[in-house]
Parts: sequence; C-alpha cells; structure tokens
Amino acid sequence: MSALILVVDDEPRYVRLMEANLVSAGYKVITAAGGQEAVDTVDANRPDLVLLDIMMPDLDGIEACERIRRFSAVPIIMVTALSDERDRVRGLDVGADDYIVKPYSVTELLARVRAVLRRAQFSESSSQQSAFSHGKLRVDFARAQVYIGDTEVLLSATEYRLLLQFVQNKGRIMTSEVLLENVWGQSYREDKEVLWVSISRLRQKLEDHPKEPRYIVTRPGLGYTMPYPDETSANS
Repeated sequence: MSALILVVDDEPRYVRLMEANLVSAGYKVITAAGGQEAVDTVDANRPDLVLLDIMMPDLDGIEACERIRRFSAVPIIMVTALSDERDRVRGLDVGADDYIVKPYSVTELLARVRAVLRRAQFSESSSQQSAFSHGKLRVDFARAQVYIGDTEVLLSATEYRLLLQFVQNKGRIMTSEVLLENVWGQSYREDKEVLWVSISRLRQKLEDHPKEPRYIVTRPGLGYTMPYPDETSANS
C-alpha cells in the first residue's frame, strides 16, 4: 500500500512541486498550508510521513513539530531554506527525523523520503525476541513500544531504531560511523551532529540522570555502548 505523506508549506508553488514529484513516485499526498493545520491534519489523518517547512507564519515548523511529538511518533522531515546549522539542530532537537535544505533536487527529496520510510518500517518490524529488559528499561519488540518502569516512552522511528542498535549490540562499543550508517544510511557517515542530537534526545527520555547515563554511555575516543549492569559507566 502506498505511503501517505503530508506536505506542509505556506508557499503554494513548493506544495505543488513536492506533491507532483511524490505522486509521480507512487505516494499518496495530503497538504497543509500552516503549522496548526499540520498538527490537526496529523491528528485526523495519521500520515506515514510529514514534510514540514520551518519558516511559516503564525505557527512555525519547529513549534508544529514539538506539538506533533506530544501525541505522535510519525516520521518528520524538516524542509527549510535556512542553511544555518543551528536551525537544523533545532529541528532535530524537537524530534524531527531528518532535514532537507531548499533548493533541493527531486532525486534528493525522494531519497530522503525513502530512507526515512525505510527506517520507520524497520522500527515497526518484530524481533526474534519478544522483549528486552535492562534495569528499568523495557522494549516490547512486537509492539515497538518502549517503557521506563511502567511508563511508556514515545520515541520517533529514528530514535527507536537507534535504541535498537544498542539493544541488539549490548556490551559492544559502536563507533559513530557505524551507528550513522546503520540508522541513517551510508551517506550520513560523517554527519556526527545528527547522531549527537539524537543520542541526547534518547538520554533525556530514558535516563534518570541524562548527564550520568546508564543505558547509552560514551566511551571517549571510541564510540558509544549500552553496558552490562555491572560495568562502570562513563559520563558523556
């Protein structure tokens, strides 16, 4: 079944362009012209992916992303004309899964869409195990749900896939390059900023004390690991 993609932009020409390219590639498309309309549309239609412009009047993409993340883990790609890395970080920091900068080629747009949808599909697939437990952390693979104690933690598709890398390689040190390639794809091997922001978000959601992590620990000069309970953690 074709994925349903929500395109959000206050400039009609960009909406028409993205819609035409996505429909030609076999996707179903719905649109919204502003941030609040985007939030309402996600709630009502449950799309498979959101392409969300940052610069919009009334409610910008950053705030719209924050509001969507309060009730949905739908994959979100931020679309912006801003090349300043601080704006990209802001988008990732509020829960976006990826970003694309205007002007972009059709090839790049479709590649980003395919990559994020693949990550989401992988995140929803079941594991050979039914569940994983580590301290207060519990992962229900069949339902793709994560809990700290009895409280469910809402993760985006990318955050969940990143967590699975640590779960499936518990006790092993994983380099930044390996994590980036396994979660985002080979073209992201040098994009350390994406990884830093995503690990920071995971720690904020999973750790009692994010600056003294138990589940995702930095090994300086080596990479990251989910240590066994009896190992000594290193602060990030």
